[in-house]
Amino acid sequence: MPNHHATRLLEAASQLILGKERELRLALACLVARGHLLIEDVPGVGKTTLAHTLARLTGLQFQRIQFTSDLLPADIVGVSIFDRETSAFRFHPGPVFSQLILADEINRATPKTQSALLEAMEERQVTADGSTLPLPDPFFVIATQNPANQIGTFPLPESQLDRFLLRIRLGYPDALAERALLMGADRRELLEARPPVITPADLLDMQRAAQGLHVADPLIDYVQALLSATRHHTEIETGLSPRAGLGLLSAARAWALIDGRDHVVPEDVQTLFPHVAAHRLHLAGDGRPVPAATLLSLMQSVPVR
Repeated sequence: MPNHHATRLLEAASQLILGKERELRLALACLVARGHLLIEDVPGVGKTTLAHTLARLTGLQFQRIQFTSDLLPADIVGVSIFDRETSAFRFHPGPVFSQLILADEINRATPKTQSALLEAMEERQVTADGSTLPLPDPFFVIATQNPANQIGTFPLPESQLDRFLLRIRLGYPDALAERALLMGADRRELLEARPPVITPADLLDMQRAAQGLHVADPLIDYVQALLSATRHHTEIETGLSPRAGLGLLSAARAWALIDGRDHVVPEDVQTLFPHVAAHRLHLAGDGRPVPAATLLSLMQSVPVR
C-alpha cells in the first residue's frame, strides 16, 4: 500500500504540475532520500513551479536565489555587518538558511559563487567568520540549469554536480496537459490558494523511515556490479564513485517507501540509476555527458542475481 503522505502530496502536486507524474515522484524521492535535485531543461517548462509546489505542499520555509553573473557568495551565505551599538560584527544569515532552496539558473553564476553552495549541500552547515552554523532540517536544494549551449552559462564543475543526488528533465507537456495548462488558471494563483498537505515533521518521519528500509545482500551485489561496470566501460571517462553508490541506494529506499514497501527491489535501483548516473558520467575524449542509450545498454549488461 503506497505511503499515505506521499500519495497525498503527489496527488496535490499533479494538479499543479500537469502531465509530469513521474518527474514529480522522482523529485519527491530525492527529497525523502535527503539528497539534492538538479533540473536541467529549456526555460518555461515548469522547473521553478515544481520547486514552489514542493515547498508549498510540504510547508517548508522557502527561498529562491536567482543566480546571475554578478551574484556573490555572500549573497547566498550571508554577511557580517559592524554594529556600532555593540562595537562588534554581527552575522546576517543569507537565504541559504531556509529549508528548501531554489537555486534558479545556477549555471549563470560564476564558479566561485556556485561553490558557495558546496559546504551547505554536503555538510548541511555553513562556516562564517570562523564559526560553524547548522542549517535547518530538513534541508533541500533544487537547482535549475539551462542547457550549456545557451549564452551566458558556466558549466558546473564535477565536484558541484556530485552534490546532486538526482538529475531530471521535465520536457514539454503532452498535448492534453498543455491544453489544460493553456485553458486553466495561472499556476501562481493556484499555488497561493493551496494549503500544505503534509508538515515538515511528516517529511522528517518519511526520511527516517526510508533510511531504515531493508536492502538485501544480493541487491548490494547488484549495485556494486553497476558501479564496476561504469568504471570499466570503454566509452566512459571516469566511473561512478562510492558516494554515487550510496546515493543510488538512498534514492532506491525512498522510491520503495513511496511505493509502500519495507524493502528495496532491483526495479527500484533500475528506475533510479539513470537519474543518479547521468550527470556524473562523461564520455572519454570529448567530455560530453553519457547518452541515455549508453546508460541503458550498460544497465542491461549487468545481470540481476
